[in-house]
Amino acid sequence: MKKVLTALLAAGALVTLAACGGNSDDSSGSGDPNEKVTLKFQSLAFQKSTVAATKKIVADWNAANPNIQVEYVQGSWDSVHDQLVTQFQGGTAPDIIHDESADITGFANQGYLADLSPYLSQETKDAVSQGVWDTVSQDGKIFAAPTLLQSYAVFANSAALKQAGITVSGDSLSWDDLAANAKKLTAGGKFGLGWGLKSPTATMLNLGLNFDAKYFDGSGRDAKATIGDAELEVPKRIHAMAYDDKSIDPTSLTQSGTDVLPGFYAGKYAMVVAGNYVAQQILAEAPKTFQWQVLPPLKGTSTKQAANPQTLSVPAEGKHIEQAAKFIDYFMKADNLAAVGQGDWLIPTTQAARDAVQQATGGKNGWEQILAGGAELTKAPFQSVENYPQWKDQIATPAFQQYLANKLDAAELGKKLSDGWGQVNN
Repeated sequence: MKKVLTALLAAGALVTLAACGGNSDDSSGSGDPNEKVTLKFQSLAFQKSTVAATKKIVADWNAANPNIQVEYVQGSWDSVHDQLVTQFQGGTAPDIIHDESADITGFANQGYLADLSPYLSQETKDAVSQGVWDTVSQDGKIFAAPTLLQSYAVFANSAALKQAGITVSGDSLSWDDLAANAKKLTAGGKFGLGWGLKSPTATMLNLGLNFDAKYFDGSGRDAKATIGDAELEVPKRIHAMAYDDKSIDPTSLTQSGTDVLPGFYAGKYAMVVAGNYVAQQILAEAPKTFQWQVLPPLKGTSTKQAANPQTLSVPAEGKHIEQAAKFIDYFMKADNLAAVGQGDWLIPTTQAARDAVQQATGGKNGWEQILAGGAELTKAPFQSVENYPQWKDQIATPAFQQYLANKLDAAELGKKLSDGWGQVNN
């Protein structure tokens, strides 16, 4: 989600999986509620503050639940998909799986994740909006609990904006105003905008919802690629800023979202667009004299972005589904979600947790705008597509990279995206 992922295997290529791991011979999915069990929880937290917050949740749970002990296991965003394939095949999948909704779709469609709807509390179900639940649900079944959300935000050098006479206010920032401001801020060898798009697909599809982009019709393996004007709107706008207005530093387009930050601190560009989580890095790394702010959410026809939440799920053939779900319920409590969300600078999926973050931070350091950016996060069509991970890795990412390098025109980009779906979904 917010960390560069390695090449993803096609979920549709999974072979028949062996029974997932567990800790007893009971195959009921719940076992004796009085039996003492140990659940393996593979966490992908990597920020020091988030790891600490997650380990505290585990420790507090263990202290209060002597019969259901949770063992923290460190995983990595860089290898989670491939690792889960191997773990499912070998019957060693953890009892509680940390991932993201876009990556678990294939696993869920093929029956490898437990339906948590009979086990999660009504309190947890009521705390998350339906649009976010839709990203982890199908046919009335819930395959994961959504925990944290990322949105894409515009970060700005406050001093540079003031010097250029630019004032940004209101509930949103239009794409037209973003382009106009970037052009105005481009002068004297400095660029108005730096945009790390080394791995561009998630950015293009998530922000595509600003213009009602779909990219896919249908779900599962029956989905059809839909690449038209709406789907090409965001790529074309970025391309125009880079090559017509020359307001985006072209080098930044080949960098990651965090690689562009040193240039931002140094004044090489006045604004950057990145996942909201980079606010933590800016706060920790930028010179103390550096003045920065988070601008209101980008808006096309709307401010909608794709909700691709981090998730907690349980193997369908796990031996202790009920106990694992109880821990997930506990993890979803407002104070816990607020702690991990604040540590990762991500948006908790429940309003109570967002309110807790707002209260704890006072909305400072961009938190007010970051939390506001979560208001219209919703399910995107690509999140119901089984072979999306393979298409993203093999087709979309190289096609977008070529387009951003000015080696394809928009029509060629659209054809590559559409034809490529036929290749990977055959």
